[in-house]
Amino acid sequence: MKQDRITRREMLKTAAFASAAPCIIPASALGRNNAVSPGDRLNIGIIGCGKMAGDYHLSTLLNAQDVQIVAIAEVDRTRRDHAKQRVEKAYSEKKDYKGCDAYNDFREITSRDDIDAVCIATPDHWHTIPIIEACKAGKDVYCEKPLTLTIAESRACIDAVRKYDRVFQTGSQQRSNVFGKFRNAVEIIRSGRLGKVERVTVGVGAPSIPCDLPEEQIEPGLDWNMWLGQAPMRPYNSVLSPRGVHNHFPAWRNYREYSGGGHTDMGAHHYDIAQWALDMDHSGPVEIIPPSDPAAVSGVKYRYANGVVMEHGGPSGCTFYGSEGTLRIDRGVLKSDPEEIVKEPLGKDDVRLPQSPGHHRNWLDCIRSRQKCIADVEFGARTAAVIHLGNLAYWHRKTLRWNPETWQFQDAADNKLLDRDRRDPWQLPAV
Repeated sequence: MKQDRITRREMLKTAAFASAAPCIIPASALGRNNAVSPGDRLNIGIIGCGKMAGDYHLSTLLNAQDVQIVAIAEVDRTRRDHAKQRVEKAYSEKKDYKGCDAYNDFREITSRDDIDAVCIATPDHWHTIPIIEACKAGKDVYCEKPLTLTIAESRACIDAVRKYDRVFQTGSQQRSNVFGKFRNAVEIIRSGRLGKVERVTVGVGAPSIPCDLPEEQIEPGLDWNMWLGQAPMRPYNSVLSPRGVHNHFPAWRNYREYSGGGHTDMGAHHYDIAQWALDMDHSGPVEIIPPSDPAAVSGVKYRYANGVVMEHGGPSGCTFYGSEGTLRIDRGVLKSDPEEIVKEPLGKDDVRLPQSPGHHRNWLDCIRSRQKCIADVEFGARTAAVIHLGNLAYWHRKTLRWNPETWQFQDAADNKLLDRDRRDPWQLPAV
């Protein structure tokens, strides 16, 4: 069965390259009303069915003609049943449709030979294990940001994707912004419009705190032990896993056991743009300095080997300070001082970056072409590592010296901070 799946992927790859545009499905693969024939569709499994999956991933993928969601995994029975019904309703008019399977355990999806790719939209502490297991099982992966919970997980994700030759998209969709503002800002900066960039500020939330929530009565149908996974055992609280289907982002992000706070939440978006603009997608800072105020939750500084200093704080989004001017980029904002920096069109010799057809579409096209996605695993892993380094400087109130090439601290004693203890049986899998 596994060999059959690989052969089918190779056929999809060949078909994609045979068309005029590398990632467009050829007409021969299309049926009536531009529907893709069943043998040419990508079978997708969804892991995690909360708000992000419902509002973004299901909404987008259910409208993609060249894919079919064939299975979902979710530890809450109400959310699981809701997602299954939504998928089956969307496909109810397809003559060849056989239904959507629903599981409590993500391993039921990664073990299936007929599934080509998975989309992971779980809480942060449940990203890395499914990523690695999916890669080992030959699946391509889309995973939400921030990519990991620890620095060791970041490197393990890169290793798994590279070893098993997977196509990977991190959910840092600002790189695929439909209006291109973020890409345009990066092009302006990398074209030298600001002169030499000396300083960057990233305005996002605070680091997370240890979880101290009181016990509540658990809702029937939630596998609380599975929701906790590698995290320490603790009593249920609905702040962490809201009861049933909900229309808000749960606050598990605030707690260290599961996430890095607002610093890793929106930070995964905006530090990603800073890394991109500084041309550091394959590197990172070399020194991380905590604020002098021991109670401060902003002000950590990152120093890069080229002398650029990046600071947590300032206006929302990213602000770049160069020898020739400043530029601020945020959702809905692209402005500079002087104004001509962003108003003057780019010239023929300026830096131009690839334009994305959309974040999911880029992933799906790359699955067929086997090219790297616009938010490749290393970019997501490096950005996550930057934020984790900042959080470690906050939590331990010490300056950290980092080697982005070896993924190790200069002081070997600090390497114990690369990972954290995990609750059995959810140890970090071997790649």
